[in-house]
Amino acid sequence: MKLYNKTQLVFFGVFCAVIALLLVYLLGFIRLPFSPAESLAAGETDRNIPTEGTQVQFLDTAQQLGADEYSNDEKENILVYKRSNEAVVNITSISFSYNWFLEPVPQEGTGSGSIIDASGIVITNYHVIKGAKELHITLFDGSDYRGEVIGVDPENDLALVKFDAQGRMLTTIPLGASGGLQVGQKVMAIGNPFALERTLTIGIVSGLGRPVKTREGIVIKEMIQTDASINPGNSGGPLLNSRGEMIGINTMIYSPSGGSVGIGFAVPVDTARRVIPELIEYGEVRRGWIDIKPVQLFPQLVRYARLQTDQGVLVSEVKPGGMAEQAGIRGGSKNRAVRAGRNIIYLGGDIIIEVDGTSIESLMDLYSALEDNKPGDIVEVTVLRGRAKKSLHITLSERS
Repeated sequence: MKLYNKTQLVFFGVFCAVIALLLVYLLGFIRLPFSPAESLAAGETDRNIPTEGTQVQFLDTAQQLGADEYSNDEKENILVYKRSNEAVVNITSISFSYNWFLEPVPQEGTGSGSIIDASGIVITNYHVIKGAKELHITLFDGSDYRGEVIGVDPENDLALVKFDAQGRMLTTIPLGASGGLQVGQKVMAIGNPFALERTLTIGIVSGLGRPVKTREGIVIKEMIQTDASINPGNSGGPLLNSRGEMIGINTMIYSPSGGSVGIGFAVPVDTARRVIPELIEYGEVRRGWIDIKPVQLFPQLVRYARLQTDQGVLVSEVKPGGMAEQAGIRGGSKNRAVRAGRNIIYLGGDIIIEVDGTSIESLMDLYSALEDNKPGDIVEVTVLRGRAKKSLHITLSERS
């Protein structure tokens, strides 16, 4: 039997006591007298923890950062958005198609528009309202009004819609000028992309004077190119300068995927300024025209008639006694008539290849060249007559 000395017995006893106290504390039978929870429960206040009845103030982001924390550029963006966003509307167009049972099936399309007059006149794209049987204008606060088309200009993809605001005050966007724009100038686009109302995107003027062909084959001249994001639903919305003035109407994008890739186009506001008065007064734009029956050249016709060019517009007929005939332009011969589908084409007439310095390769080029001309204007027309070029000065009539 092994005997322990007194020192060993004392050490062993103290060790066992410490272990026992530790177990008792962990099991909760003993509490320390100065725990933080008990101190606060007894009424001692922690400086960093608000007690009941203390008013707590939460600062918003602007207060935390302070007004000086916004850069001048950011302040400019915020101010333009606050001034303009309530003048941007959502346009819902409803058209009808028919199913196999000849039942009408409603179809919806959406776009954007800008209120340009306090009477409720909205400018947008023609393709936004094309074919619509019903139009609904939704304002920034969700209020909805029935809209009515009062004027269209398909050649510039513009349209005016009017709604009755029932006496309420409307925010409008002022029309600026696009003639003095510079590449690199900051621009802002507001619209409703993917039904996300009044979205602001920012970019620059990437290019000026771009001729862009629409799906219908119409060439819109002098388009503004921008890298500000334009997506489905943005069509018809405003392109603004840093003063909040409209400098363009967002119209289309170039995109293989259908989404924005930084190549968007807007109709310049100077074009809109030119056509708005006529759209309000007549519902259309009165344009000048050459009194002829034009025919677009196509390969079979070029080969059959052995024409000297495959680009241009053939003059099939000239209006008897019209301005074009008086100017000396020649139509085809009745003895050289050919049928193309349901149309009769008279061969042997002049081929228009240039109007006022603009090259004419197709019928749409002819429409585009005369887009900004009025009845009574005189234009210089270059024609190919046989193998010779001839220049004529023709007074325009009104396009029917």
